[in-house]
Amino acid sequence: MILVWLLAIPAAGGLLAWLLEGVDRKLPKYAALAAMLAQFAAAIYLGFHRSASIAFAWIPPFGIGFTIASDGLSFLLVLLTGFLGVMAVASAWTEISQRSGFFYFNLLLALAGVTGVFLARDLFLFYFFWEVMLIPTYFLIVLWGSGNRVYAGAKFFLFTQASGLLMLLAILALYFLHGRATGVYTFDYADLSGIRMSPAVALVLMLGFFLAFAVKLGAVPFHSWLPDAYTEAPTGGSVLLAGLLSKTGAYGLLRFAVPLFLPAAREFAPIAMALGVASILYGALEAFGQTDLKKMISYSSVSQMGFVLLGVFAWNRLALYGVIMLIVSHGISTGALFILSGGLQERLDTRDTGRMGGLWSPMPRLGGAVMLFAMASQGLPGLGNFIGEFLVLLGAFQVSPVLAGIGATGFIASCIYSLWIVQKTIHGKNLEGWNPPDLSIRESAVMAVLSIAILWLGLYPQPVFTAVRPSIGSLLSERAAPLPQIGSQTAAVKDLRGETP
Repeated sequence: MILVWLLAIPAAGGLLAWLLEGVDRKLPKYAALAAMLAQFAAAIYLGFHRSASIAFAWIPPFGIGFTIASDGLSFLLVLLTGFLGVMAVASAWTEISQRSGFFYFNLLLALAGVTGVFLARDLFLFYFFWEVMLIPTYFLIVLWGSGNRVYAGAKFFLFTQASGLLMLLAILALYFLHGRATGVYTFDYADLSGIRMSPAVALVLMLGFFLAFAVKLGAVPFHSWLPDAYTEAPTGGSVLLAGLLSKTGAYGLLRFAVPLFLPAAREFAPIAMALGVASILYGALEAFGQTDLKKMISYSSVSQMGFVLLGVFAWNRLALYGVIMLIVSHGISTGALFILSGGLQERLDTRDTGRMGGLWSPMPRLGGAVMLFAMASQGLPGLGNFIGEFLVLLGAFQVSPVLAGIGATGFIASCIYSLWIVQKTIHGKNLEGWNPPDLSIRESAVMAVLSIAILWLGLYPQPVFTAVRPSIGSLLSERAAPLPQIGSQTAAVKDLRGETP
Protein backbone atom coordinates (compact mmCIF):
# COMPACT_ATOMS: atom_id res chain seq x y z
CA MET A 1 0.00 0.00 0.00
CA ILE A 2 3.01 2.31 0.04
CA LEU A 3 2.20 3.32 -3.56
CA VAL A 4 -1.32 4.36 -2.56
CA TRP A 5 0.05 6.39 0.34
CA LEU A 6 2.39 8.21 -2.03
CA LEU A 7 -0.67 9.43 -3.93
CA ALA A 8 -2.95 9.97 -0.94
CA ILE A 9 -0.60 11.92 1.34
CA PRO A 10 -0.13 15.03 -0.83
CA ALA A 11 -3.77 15.05 -1.94
CA ALA A 12 -5.04 14.77 1.64
CA GLY A 13 -2.42 17.22 2.90
CA GLY A 14 -3.47 19.80 0.34
CA LEU A 15 -7.14 19.42 1.27
CA LEU A 16 -6.28 19.74 4.96
CA ALA A 17 -4.25 22.90 4.29
CA TRP A 18 -7.24 24.42 2.48
CA LEU A 19 -9.60 23.58 5.33
CA LEU A 20 -7.24 24.92 8.00
CA GLU A 21 -7.11 28.35 6.35
CA GLY A 22 -10.41 29.19 8.03
CA VAL A 23 -8.94 28.36 11.43
CA ASP A 24 -5.60 30.15 11.25
CA ARG A 25 -3.77 31.61 8.26
CA LYS A 26 -0.47 30.18 9.49
CA LEU A 27 -1.66 26.59 9.69
CA PRO A 28 -1.88 25.76 5.92
CA LYS A 29 1.87 26.02 5.35
CA TYR A 30 2.62 23.79 8.33
CA ALA A 31 0.10 21.20 7.12
CA ALA A 32 1.56 21.32 3.60
CA LEU A 33 5.13 20.96 4.88
CA ALA A 34 4.18 18.04 7.12
CA ALA A 35 2.42 16.31 4.21
CA MET A 36 5.39 16.69 1.87
CA LEU A 37 7.86 15.54 4.52
CA ALA A 38 5.65 12.48 5.03
CA GLN A 39 5.56 11.81 1.29
CA PHE A 40 9.34 12.21 1.04
CA ALA A 41 9.75 9.74 3.90
CA ALA A 42 7.39 7.31 2.13
CA ALA A 43 9.43 7.70 -1.05
CA ILE A 44 12.61 6.83 0.86
CA TYR A 45 10.85 3.78 2.28
CA LEU A 46 9.86 2.82 -1.27
CA GLY A 47 13.58 2.55 -2.00
CA PHE A 48 13.63 -0.67 -0.01
CA HIS A 49 10.77 -2.09 -2.14
CA ARG A 50 11.40 -0.67 -5.62
CA SER A 51 9.40 -3.37 -7.39
CA ALA A 52 6.17 -2.66 -5.51
CA SER A 53 2.92 -2.81 -7.49
CA ILE A 54 -0.83 -2.78 -6.97
CA ALA A 55 -3.57 -3.49 -9.50
CA PHE A 56 -7.33 -3.84 -9.39
CA ALA A 57 -10.21 -3.29 -11.78
CA TRP A 58 -11.35 0.32 -11.74
CA ILE A 59 -13.91 0.50 -14.58
CA PRO A 60 -14.10 -3.14 -15.74
CA PRO A 61 -16.58 -2.72 -18.64
CA PHE A 62 -14.04 -0.52 -20.45
CA GLY A 63 -10.92 -2.41 -19.46
CA ILE A 64 -9.69 0.40 -17.22
CA GLY A 65 -7.63 -0.68 -14.22
CA PHE A 66 -6.07 1.11 -11.30
CA THR A 67 -2.60 -0.24 -11.99
CA ILE A 68 0.37 1.48 -10.37
CA ALA A 69 3.87 0.10 -10.01
CA SER A 70 7.38 1.17 -9.17
CA ASP A 71 10.77 0.20 -10.53
CA GLY A 72 14.12 1.94 -10.14
CA LEU A 73 13.20 4.72 -12.58
CA SER A 74 9.83 5.44 -10.97
CA PHE A 75 11.33 5.31 -7.48
CA LEU A 76 14.01 7.86 -8.36
CA LEU A 77 11.48 10.30 -9.84
CA VAL A 78 9.01 9.86 -6.97
CA LEU A 79 11.89 10.55 -4.58
CA LEU A 80 12.70 13.71 -6.56
CA THR A 81 9.02 14.72 -6.37
CA GLY A 82 8.96 14.41 -2.59
CA PHE A 83 12.25 16.25 -2.21
CA LEU A 84 11.37 19.18 -4.48
CA GLY A 85 7.86 19.24 -3.01
CA VAL A 86 9.36 20.01 0.39
CA MET A 87 11.58 22.68 -1.20
CA ALA A 88 8.60 24.24 -3.05
CA VAL A 89 6.57 24.51 0.16
CA ALA A 90 9.54 25.98 2.03
CA SER A 91 10.19 28.52 -0.74
CA ALA A 92 6.60 29.80 -0.50
CA TRP A 93 6.76 30.20 3.29
CA THR A 94 6.72 34.01 3.35
CA GLU A 95 5.86 34.73 -0.28
CA ILE A 96 2.24 33.53 -0.18
CA SER A 97 0.03 35.47 2.20
CA GLN A 98 -3.28 35.65 0.31
CA ARG A 99 -5.48 32.52 0.08
CA SER A 100 -2.56 30.45 1.30
CA GLY A 101 -4.72 27.41 2.02
CA PHE A 102 -5.99 27.27 -1.54
CA PHE A 103 -2.43 27.84 -2.81
CA TYR A 104 -1.07 24.83 -0.92
CA PHE A 105 -4.09 22.77 -1.97
CA ASN A 106 -3.27 23.38 -5.64
CA LEU A 107 0.45 22.88 -5.16
CA LEU A 108 0.04 19.54 -3.37
CA LEU A 109 -2.68 18.34 -5.74
CA ALA A 110 -0.33 19.00 -8.67
CA LEU A 111 2.41 17.08 -6.83
CA ALA A 112 0.00 14.18 -6.34
CA GLY A 113 -0.66 14.24 -10.09
CA VAL A 114 3.07 14.21 -10.84
CA THR A 115 3.52 11.22 -8.53
CA GLY A 116 0.67 9.41 -10.28
CA VAL A 117 2.26 10.01 -13.69
CA PHE A 118 5.47 8.36 -12.49
CA LEU A 119 3.62 5.33 -11.09
CA ALA A 120 0.74 4.65 -13.51
CA ARG A 121 0.92 1.50 -15.65
CA ASP A 122 -2.55 1.79 -17.14
CA LEU A 123 -2.62 4.29 -20.01
CA PHE A 124 -6.04 5.67 -19.09
CA LEU A 125 -4.85 6.16 -15.51
CA PHE A 126 -1.67 7.77 -16.82
CA TYR A 127 -3.73 10.25 -18.83
CA PHE A 128 -5.94 10.88 -15.79
CA PHE A 129 -2.94 11.88 -13.68
CA TRP A 130 -1.53 13.86 -16.62
CA GLU A 131 -4.68 15.98 -16.55
CA VAL A 132 -4.70 16.20 -12.73
CA MET A 133 -1.44 18.17 -12.98
CA LEU A 134 -2.95 20.71 -15.38
CA ILE A 135 -5.74 22.54 -13.55
CA PRO A 136 -3.99 23.22 -10.20
CA THR A 137 -0.84 24.38 -12.01
CA TYR A 138 -2.96 26.77 -14.08
CA PHE A 139 -4.44 28.22 -10.88
CA LEU A 140 -0.98 28.59 -9.34
CA ILE A 141 0.11 30.74 -12.27
CA VAL A 142 -3.06 32.80 -12.70
CA LEU A 143 -3.95 33.46 -9.05
CA TRP A 144 -0.51 33.88 -7.44
CA GLY A 145 1.73 34.75 -10.36
CA SER A 146 3.13 38.14 -11.29
CA GLY A 147 3.14 40.39 -14.32
CA ASN A 148 1.23 39.00 -17.29
CA ARG A 149 0.13 35.93 -15.35
CA VAL A 150 -3.28 35.46 -16.98
CA TYR A 151 -1.72 35.31 -20.44
CA ALA A 152 1.03 32.97 -19.22
CA GLY A 153 -1.49 30.67 -17.52
CA ALA A 154 -3.78 30.57 -20.55
CA LYS A 155 -0.86 29.79 -22.85
CA PHE A 156 0.32 27.00 -20.55
CA PHE A 157 -3.19 25.55 -20.40
CA LEU A 158 -3.80 25.65 -24.16
CA PHE A 159 -0.44 24.13 -25.13
CA THR A 160 -0.66 21.37 -22.54
CA GLN A 161 -4.32 20.59 -23.13
CA ALA A 162 -4.08 20.51 -26.93
CA SER A 163 -1.03 18.25 -26.93
CA GLY A 164 -2.58 16.08 -24.20
CA LEU A 165 -5.65 15.52 -26.36
CA LEU A 166 -3.42 14.27 -29.17
CA MET A 167 -1.94 11.77 -26.72
CA LEU A 168 -5.44 10.72 -25.65
CA LEU A 169 -6.36 10.04 -29.28
CA ALA A 170 -3.21 7.91 -29.65
CA ILE A 171 -4.10 5.99 -26.46
CA LEU A 172 -7.64 5.33 -27.72
CA ALA A 173 -6.28 4.17 -31.08
CA LEU A 174 -4.04 1.65 -29.28
CA TYR A 175 -7.03 0.54 -27.19
CA PHE A 176 -9.20 -0.18 -30.23
CA LEU A 177 -6.38 -1.74 -32.26
CA HIS A 178 -5.68 -4.18 -29.45
CA GLY A 179 -9.37 -4.89 -28.95
CA ARG A 180 -9.98 -5.69 -32.60
CA ALA A 181 -6.87 -7.85 -32.82
CA THR A 182 -7.41 -9.87 -29.63
CA GLY A 183 -11.00 -9.32 -28.58
CA VAL A 184 -9.75 -7.87 -25.28
CA TYR A 185 -10.18 -4.14 -24.76
CA THR A 186 -7.67 -2.88 -22.22
CA PHE A 187 -5.53 0.11 -21.36
CA ASP A 188 -2.91 -2.00 -19.59
CA TYR A 189 0.58 -0.94 -20.65
CA ALA A 190 1.99 -4.47 -20.64
CA ASP A 191 -0.74 -5.72 -22.98
CA LEU A 192 -0.61 -2.75 -25.35
CA SER A 193 3.18 -2.85 -25.66
CA GLY A 194 3.06 -6.03 -27.75
CA ILE A 195 0.49 -4.92 -30.33
CA ARG A 196 1.40 -5.14 -34.02
CA MET A 197 0.55 -2.31 -36.43
CA SER A 198 1.64 -0.95 -39.78
CA PRO A 199 4.68 1.39 -39.84
CA ALA A 200 2.54 4.34 -40.92
CA VAL A 201 0.05 3.86 -38.08
CA ALA A 202 2.87 3.38 -35.56
CA LEU A 203 4.52 6.62 -36.66
CA VAL A 204 1.28 8.61 -36.36
CA LEU A 205 0.53 7.22 -32.90
CA MET A 206 4.09 7.74 -31.75
CA LEU A 207 3.85 11.38 -32.83
CA GLY A 208 0.72 11.77 -30.72
CA PHE A 209 2.68 10.73 -27.65
CA PHE A 210 5.80 12.62 -28.70
CA LEU A 211 4.03 15.96 -29.11
CA ALA A 212 2.47 15.78 -25.64
CA PHE A 213 5.80 14.94 -24.03
CA ALA A 214 7.84 17.40 -26.12
CA VAL A 215 5.50 20.25 -25.17
CA LYS A 216 5.84 19.46 -21.46
CA LEU A 217 9.59 19.07 -21.90
CA GLY A 218 9.78 22.49 -23.53
CA ALA A 219 11.57 21.29 -26.65
CA VAL A 220 11.98 23.66 -29.60
CA PRO A 221 9.67 24.51 -31.42
CA PHE A 222 7.02 23.58 -28.80
CA HIS A 223 8.56 25.72 -26.07
CA SER A 224 6.95 29.15 -26.44
CA TRP A 225 4.62 28.67 -23.45
CA LEU A 226 7.51 27.78 -21.14
CA PRO A 227 9.36 31.10 -20.59
CA ASP A 228 6.09 32.91 -19.85
CA ALA A 229 4.77 30.27 -17.45
CA TYR A 230 8.07 29.75 -15.62
CA THR A 231 8.62 33.51 -15.32
CA GLU A 232 5.18 34.61 -14.15
CA ALA A 233 4.52 31.70 -11.77
CA PRO A 234 5.16 32.18 -8.05
CA THR A 235 8.38 30.68 -6.74
CA GLY A 236 6.77 27.41 -5.63
CA GLY A 237 5.04 27.15 -9.00
CA SER A 238 8.30 27.73 -10.86
CA VAL A 239 9.97 24.96 -8.83
CA LEU A 240 7.04 22.68 -9.69
CA LEU A 241 7.09 23.56 -13.40
CA ALA A 242 10.84 23.43 -14.01
CA GLY A 243 11.81 20.82 -11.46
CA LEU A 244 9.01 18.29 -11.96
CA LEU A 245 6.45 18.96 -14.70
CA SER A 246 9.11 19.10 -17.39
CA LYS A 247 10.39 15.76 -16.07
CA THR A 248 7.01 14.15 -16.73
CA GLY A 249 7.66 14.83 -20.42
CA ALA A 250 11.08 13.19 -20.20
CA TYR A 251 9.61 10.24 -18.32
CA GLY A 252 6.85 9.83 -20.90
CA LEU A 253 9.41 9.61 -23.69
CA LEU A 254 11.41 7.00 -21.77
CA ARG A 255 8.50 4.90 -20.59
CA PHE A 256 5.95 5.16 -23.43
CA ALA A 257 6.82 7.03 -26.64
CA VAL A 258 9.95 5.08 -27.61
CA PRO A 259 9.31 1.60 -26.09
CA LEU A 260 5.74 1.36 -27.44
CA PHE A 261 6.74 2.36 -30.97
CA LEU A 262 10.40 1.45 -31.33
CA PRO A 263 10.42 0.91 -35.14
CA ALA A 264 8.73 4.29 -35.61
CA ALA A 265 11.14 5.84 -33.11
CA ARG A 266 14.03 4.50 -35.20
CA GLU A 267 12.73 6.41 -38.21
CA PHE A 268 12.00 9.55 -36.24
CA ALA A 269 15.28 9.55 -34.26
CA PRO A 270 17.26 11.87 -36.60
CA ILE A 271 14.52 14.52 -36.42
CA ALA A 272 14.09 14.20 -32.65
CA MET A 273 17.83 14.39 -32.01
CA ALA A 274 18.09 17.43 -34.28
CA LEU A 275 15.31 19.08 -32.28
CA GLY A 276 17.26 18.28 -29.13
CA VAL A 277 20.36 19.99 -30.51
CA ALA A 278 18.26 22.96 -31.64
CA SER A 279 16.85 23.25 -28.12
CA ILE A 280 20.34 23.17 -26.60
CA LEU A 281 21.63 26.01 -28.77
CA TYR A 282 18.47 28.11 -29.00
CA GLY A 283 17.80 28.00 -25.26
CA ALA A 284 21.38 28.98 -24.44
CA LEU A 285 21.40 31.90 -26.87
CA GLU A 286 18.03 33.17 -25.66
CA ALA A 287 19.13 32.89 -22.04
CA PHE A 288 22.12 35.12 -22.76
CA GLY A 289 19.87 37.78 -24.30
CA GLN A 290 17.44 38.14 -21.37
CA THR A 291 17.35 40.89 -18.75
CA ASP A 292 14.62 39.23 -16.65
CA LEU A 293 16.37 36.85 -14.25
CA LYS A 294 13.56 34.27 -14.18
CA LYS A 295 13.24 34.33 -17.97
CA MET A 296 17.00 33.80 -18.23
CA ILE A 297 16.70 30.71 -16.01
CA SER A 298 13.67 29.55 -18.01
CA TYR A 299 15.57 29.56 -21.31
CA SER A 300 18.51 27.80 -19.67
CA SER A 301 16.01 25.05 -18.79
CA VAL A 302 15.04 24.78 -22.47
CA SER A 303 18.73 24.30 -23.29
CA GLN A 304 19.30 21.58 -20.70
CA MET A 305 16.13 19.71 -21.63
CA GLY A 306 17.52 19.61 -25.17
CA PHE A 307 20.20 17.24 -23.83
CA VAL A 308 17.40 15.02 -22.50
CA LEU A 309 15.68 14.83 -25.89
CA LEU A 310 19.00 14.14 -27.60
CA GLY A 311 19.81 11.33 -25.16
CA VAL A 312 16.40 9.65 -25.23
CA PHE A 313 16.46 9.15 -28.98
CA ALA A 314 20.10 8.05 -28.97
CA TRP A 315 18.59 5.12 -26.99
CA ASN A 316 21.69 3.36 -25.76
CA ARG A 317 22.88 2.59 -22.27
CA LEU A 318 25.26 5.51 -21.88
CA ALA A 319 22.73 8.04 -23.18
CA LEU A 320 19.91 6.75 -20.98
CA TYR A 321 22.08 6.84 -17.86
CA GLY A 322 22.91 10.43 -18.78
CA VAL A 323 19.26 11.33 -19.37
CA ILE A 324 18.18 10.08 -15.95
CA MET A 325 21.11 11.73 -14.22
CA LEU A 326 20.32 15.02 -15.95
CA ILE A 327 16.62 14.77 -15.07
CA VAL A 328 17.47 14.59 -11.37
CA SER A 329 20.32 17.13 -11.40
CA HIS A 330 18.42 19.67 -13.48
CA GLY A 331 15.42 19.45 -11.17
CA ILE A 332 17.63 20.32 -8.20
CA SER A 333 19.82 23.01 -9.80
CA THR A 334 17.05 24.83 -11.68
CA GLY A 335 14.70 24.57 -8.72
CA ALA A 336 17.39 26.19 -6.57
CA LEU A 337 17.91 29.01 -9.08
CA PHE A 338 14.19 29.77 -9.14
CA ILE A 339 14.10 29.82 -5.33
CA LEU A 340 17.04 32.24 -5.32
CA SER A 341 15.44 34.46 -7.97
CA GLY A 342 12.24 34.49 -5.92
CA GLY A 343 14.22 35.57 -2.87
CA LEU A 344 15.85 38.37 -4.86
CA GLN A 345 12.50 39.54 -6.23
CA GLU A 346 11.00 39.53 -2.72
CA ARG A 347 13.86 41.71 -1.43
CA LEU A 348 14.46 44.01 -4.40
CA ASP A 349 10.97 44.05 -5.94
CA THR A 350 12.52 43.52 -9.38
CA ARG A 351 13.81 40.74 -11.62
CA ASP A 352 15.66 43.13 -13.94
CA THR A 353 19.32 42.11 -13.97
CA GLY A 354 20.19 45.58 -15.27
CA ARG A 355 19.25 46.97 -11.86
CA MET A 356 21.13 44.31 -9.92
CA GLY A 357 24.84 43.94 -9.30
CA GLY A 358 27.22 44.17 -6.38
CA LEU A 359 25.04 42.00 -4.15
CA TRP A 360 27.89 39.81 -2.90
CA SER A 361 28.86 42.26 -0.13
CA PRO A 362 25.42 42.63 1.50
CA MET A 363 24.33 39.04 0.70
CA PRO A 364 27.36 36.69 0.72
CA ARG A 365 25.31 33.55 1.45
CA LEU A 366 22.91 34.23 -1.41
CA GLY A 367 25.83 35.15 -3.67
CA GLY A 368 27.60 31.88 -2.94
CA ALA A 369 24.42 29.90 -3.66
CA VAL A 370 23.85 31.75 -6.95
CA MET A 371 27.40 30.98 -8.03
CA LEU A 372 27.16 27.28 -7.11
CA PHE A 373 23.91 26.62 -8.95
CA ALA A 374 24.83 28.78 -11.94
CA MET A 375 27.96 26.67 -12.27
CA ALA A 376 25.82 23.53 -11.98
CA SER A 377 23.69 24.74 -14.90
CA GLN A 378 26.92 25.41 -16.78
CA GLY A 379 27.86 21.74 -16.38
CA LEU A 380 30.88 22.28 -14.16
CA PRO A 381 32.69 19.00 -13.34
CA GLY A 382 32.02 17.89 -9.79
CA LEU A 383 28.35 18.81 -9.98
CA GLY A 384 25.47 16.56 -11.08
CA ASN A 385 24.58 18.26 -14.35
CA PHE A 386 28.04 17.59 -15.78
CA ILE A 387 27.67 13.83 -15.32
CA GLY A 388 24.33 13.81 -17.12
CA GLU A 389 25.35 16.01 -20.05
CA PHE A 390 28.67 14.21 -20.52
CA LEU A 391 27.04 10.76 -20.65
CA VAL A 392 24.34 11.99 -23.02
CA LEU A 393 26.97 13.31 -25.41
CA LEU A 394 28.98 10.06 -25.18
CA GLY A 395 25.87 8.05 -26.00
CA ALA A 396 24.78 10.40 -28.78
CA PHE A 397 28.27 10.29 -30.30
CA GLN A 398 27.84 6.56 -30.92
CA VAL A 399 24.72 7.30 -32.92
CA SER A 400 25.56 10.58 -34.62
CA PRO A 401 29.00 12.16 -34.15
CA VAL A 402 27.84 15.26 -36.02
CA LEU A 403 24.83 15.98 -33.81
CA ALA A 404 26.82 15.13 -30.69
CA GLY A 405 29.55 17.53 -31.77
CA ILE A 406 27.10 20.34 -32.40
CA GLY A 407 25.35 19.61 -29.10
CA ALA A 408 28.71 19.79 -27.30
CA THR A 409 28.92 23.46 -28.23
CA GLY A 410 26.07 23.86 -25.77
CA PHE A 411 28.71 23.57 -23.04
CA ILE A 412 30.31 26.75 -24.36
CA ALA A 413 26.97 28.54 -24.64
CA SER A 414 25.97 27.47 -21.12
CA CYS A 415 29.25 28.88 -19.79
CA ILE A 416 28.32 32.24 -21.29
CA TYR A 417 24.83 32.53 -19.84
CA SER A 418 25.81 31.02 -16.46
CA LEU A 419 28.66 33.49 -16.01
CA TRP A 420 26.30 36.23 -17.19
CA ILE A 421 23.84 35.33 -14.41
CA VAL A 422 26.61 35.52 -11.82
CA GLN A 423 28.08 38.75 -13.18
CA LYS A 424 24.76 40.58 -13.51
CA THR A 425 23.42 39.65 -10.06
CA ILE A 426 26.20 39.40 -7.49
CA HIS A 427 29.31 40.99 -9.07
CA GLY A 428 29.89 44.39 -10.64
CA LYS A 429 28.87 47.71 -9.10
CA ASN A 430 25.91 48.21 -6.79
CA LEU A 431 24.53 51.17 -8.74
CA GLU A 432 21.15 51.10 -7.01
CA GLY A 433 22.64 51.11 -3.52
CA TRP A 434 20.96 47.82 -2.57
CA ASN A 435 21.44 46.69 1.03
CA PRO A 436 18.94 43.82 1.41
CA PRO A 437 19.07 41.21 4.18
CA ASP A 438 20.94 38.00 3.39
CA LEU A 439 19.33 34.57 3.36
CA SER A 440 17.36 33.78 6.49
CA ILE A 441 17.95 30.64 8.55
CA ARG A 442 15.08 28.92 6.70
CA GLU A 443 16.40 29.94 3.28
CA SER A 444 19.96 29.01 4.21
CA ALA A 445 18.78 25.57 5.30
CA VAL A 446 16.97 25.07 1.97
CA MET A 447 20.07 26.12 0.01
CA ALA A 448 22.30 23.91 2.15
CA VAL A 449 20.17 20.84 1.45
CA LEU A 450 20.03 21.57 -2.28
CA SER A 451 23.80 22.24 -2.36
CA ILE A 452 24.56 18.92 -0.67
CA ALA A 453 22.27 17.14 -3.14
CA ILE A 454 23.87 18.62 -6.29
CA LEU A 455 27.41 18.01 -4.94
CA TRP A 456 26.57 14.44 -3.97
CA LEU A 457 25.20 13.74 -7.44
CA GLY A 458 28.35 15.15 -9.02
CA LEU A 459 30.87 13.42 -6.76
CA TYR A 460 29.14 10.10 -6.06
CA PRO A 461 26.47 9.35 -8.71
CA GLN A 462 26.75 5.57 -8.42
CA PRO A 463 23.64 5.09 -6.22
CA VAL A 464 21.55 6.68 -8.97
CA PHE A 465 23.05 4.37 -11.60
CA THR A 466 22.54 1.36 -9.35
CA ALA A 467 18.89 2.25 -8.77
CA VAL A 468 18.01 2.64 -12.45
CA ARG A 469 20.23 -0.09 -13.92
CA PRO A 470 17.46 -2.75 -14.02
CA SER A 471 15.03 -0.27 -15.57
CA ILE A 472 17.47 0.72 -18.30
CA GLY A 473 18.31 -2.91 -18.96
CA SER A 474 14.60 -3.66 -19.27
CA LEU A 475 14.00 -0.77 -21.66
CA LEU A 476 16.88 -1.81 -23.91
CA SER A 477 16.36 -5.57 -23.85
CA GLU A 478 12.58 -5.81 -24.06
CA ARG A 479 12.27 -3.86 -27.25
CA ALA A 480 14.97 -5.38 -29.45
CA ALA A 481 18.03 -3.48 -30.63
CA PRO A 482 18.94 0.12 -29.88
CA LEU A 483 18.19 2.86 -32.37
CA PRO A 484 20.37 2.74 -35.47
CA GLN A 485 23.52 4.65 -36.24
CA ILE A 486 23.11 8.04 -37.89
CA GLY A 487 26.23 8.74 -39.88
CA SER A 488 29.57 7.00 -39.39
CA GLN A 489 30.21 4.16 -36.97
CA THR A 490 32.36 4.87 -33.94
CA ALA A 491 34.34 2.59 -31.69
CA ALA A 492 32.34 1.05 -28.91
CA VAL A 493 32.64 2.78 -25.58
CA LYS A 494 32.36 0.72 -22.43
CA ASP A 495 29.34 1.59 -20.34
CA LEU A 496 29.14 2.13 -16.60
CA ARG A 497 29.15 -1.61 -15.92
CA GLY A 498 32.21 -2.18 -18.03
CA GLU A 499 30.16 -3.75 -20.81
CA THR A 500 29.89 -2.78 -24.44
CA PRO A 501 26.61 -0.96 -25.20
